[in-house]
Amino acid sequence: MIGGFQNIYFLGIGGIGMSALARYFKINGKNVAGYDKTETPLTCDLVKEGMDVHYTDDINLIPAKYLNPEDTCVVITPAIPVNHLEWQYFIEKGFTIVKRSAVLGMITRNSKTVAISGTHGKTTTTTITSHILMQSELKCNAFLGGISKNYNSNLLLAKSDYTVVEADEYDRSFLQLNPEIAVITSIDADHLDIYGTYENIQSAFYDFVERINKNGTLIYKKGILFKPEKVKNIINIYNYSIVDENADFYATDIEKLDNGCYSFSFVSPYGRINDLKMGVPGIMNLENTVAALSVASILSLPLNSVKDAVATFSGVKRRFDYQINTPSLVFIDDYAHHPEELKACISSARKIYPDRFITGIFQPHLYSRTSDFAKEFATSLDLLDEVILLDIYPARELPIEGVSSKIIFDKIKKASKGMCKKDDLITYMKNKPYDVLITMGAGSIDELVVKIKKEIFNVE
Repeated sequence: MIGGFQNIYFLGIGGIGMSALARYFKINGKNVAGYDKTETPLTCDLVKEGMDVHYTDDINLIPAKYLNPEDTCVVITPAIPVNHLEWQYFIEKGFTIVKRSAVLGMITRNSKTVAISGTHGKTTTTTITSHILMQSELKCNAFLGGISKNYNSNLLLAKSDYTVVEADEYDRSFLQLNPEIAVITSIDADHLDIYGTYENIQSAFYDFVERINKNGTLIYKKGILFKPEKVKNIINIYNYSIVDENADFYATDIEKLDNGCYSFSFVSPYGRINDLKMGVPGIMNLENTVAALSVASILSLPLNSVKDAVATFSGVKRRFDYQINTPSLVFIDDYAHHPEELKACISSARKIYPDRFITGIFQPHLYSRTSDFAKEFATSLDLLDEVILLDIYPARELPIEGVSSKIIFDKIKKASKGMCKKDDLITYMKNKPYDVLITMGAGSIDELVVKIKKEIFNVE
């Protein structure tokens, strides 16, 4: 469908999934432009790469060459509200408008797709899997849900039959994919604004599994609420674990190294790899690595390239991302925005720094998610020694009466706690001691990271 258009216009071009698609089309010779709500380092990179980006919802700012429905296709993200003026213009003028998920489905249709799904853990697992394939003779193309620190991009392109993609469950986007190999890292309650109930989320994951190609492979984390016996027409089903040696793929001989990383051995039905050393810290990253190694085993990748790839993996920006790491001060930035993600992030920090004072700054993401999981957020944040709560980042939502960060704040029982507005955070933080600091959230909290480093810690 898109192949016949020379111009591709993105509504929400700065989104992590949208920007990867924009880069893909630009590299493949299309003219690419788009709108986004906020200028970010990522949108600035897109401009440097030759794309026209503006930040005001104004039809007059759409470049002239994109105003002809005959040669322009519009790609839209679910984050764009229905009353968006540019979107309404494109509808009225009869433009071809395609969802992001459908575009990704089209691009991957003729390749062997490795789709990494899960309500958390999928971005890092996708990126590790991609790195392992890139370091092998197979190579891969990859559409990532974060910026790989190894490649400084969310798009990897190579001459390869394989494409690794982050399979997003939001808005049932992953039901556009037809994977050769599918991984499920987790199935937690989330996106209840879309799904309504947890049972509907589970059902969507079963629907996703049914889209695996005939003779394809499913790999799922052992212990999640998933019943493989309910899956039809898939011969190859495996599970993985870092705690259960009865799993098909598992880690053993696990040892924590001084830098917070782990060494371990990996056991699979196809053999064993000893003395693996991770390049990134955290027990959650060990789990993600085992999932990626499970894919590598299915693809029969050479042991030496696999070991080197695990050791040289540098991580993903905003995934347990060290900003400062000295003996006297640690500052980590993380994308965690679901209670389970907060728990995983904080628990990983606690394992690395068991005797240190950990302060967390959290910006809740979405009114609906805050309302649905206020108690669970508080339970996760109580794993900290100190919590600073910011106002809710609304993203695509309008406010919900009675829902604010305070409903989480009131349920925090153990940790020392405080609240402030995002714009007041730097002032709030001044003249206080910090030992281990973690900023967490999927909204705009990342905009404060440089300010915190510079104005609180005097680090450029």
